[in-house]
Amino acid sequence: MNDLIKKQLNDAKSLMEKAIAHTDSELTKIRAGKATPSMLDSVVVEYYGTPTPLSSVGSINTPDPRTIVVQPWEKSLLSAIEKAIVDSNVGLNPQNDGSVIRLNVPPLTEERRRDLVKKVKEEAERGRVAIRNIRKDANGKIQRLKSEGVSEDEIKGGEGEVQKLTDSFIVKVDKLAEAKEKDIMTV
Repeated sequence: MNDLIKKQLNDAKSLMEKAIAHTDSELTKIRAGKATPSMLDSVVVEYYGTPTPLSSVGSINTPDPRTIVVQPWEKSLLSAIEKAIVDSNVGLNPQNDGSVIRLNVPPLTEERRRDLVKKVKEEAERGRVAIRNIRKDANGKIQRLKSEGVSEDEIKGGEGEVQKLTDSFIVKVDKLAEAKEKDIMTV
């Protein structure tokens, strides 16, 4: 196979891997009813006038599947952390006991689980669309190699390889979504 086509295939593969990683990180943000420290990744605390990620001003632990405990490095930050959690709209009510903040993660209702599964399906579809767009771009670049003297057969072969890559990455997206759905629907 032509080196130019190989380069296009490698570029497409690395872009598709990034699309998978992005889809995975988006799916991780959809909470499945279990308490995880990553649920607070989007929380930003005012720390001496500077917006700072929560994980930089305290430790975040999950002593059990339904509870998150935030232990600030400085006691004076308790109320700022509490306010940041409320303002961040993560859907959790902080309980401040004077030394740590506890967040109880409520169990998911059947209706909420269905909504979350819908979100998972939407996110998976975005991942598939991203991969298909990468395929389209790669095929366009391979087609343009005609002008550089690449034979018609090599171009067809290159497009076939791009399709194989696309299919394998779409299967990966489907597996990620399937695992997340199973996680959400497990009571």
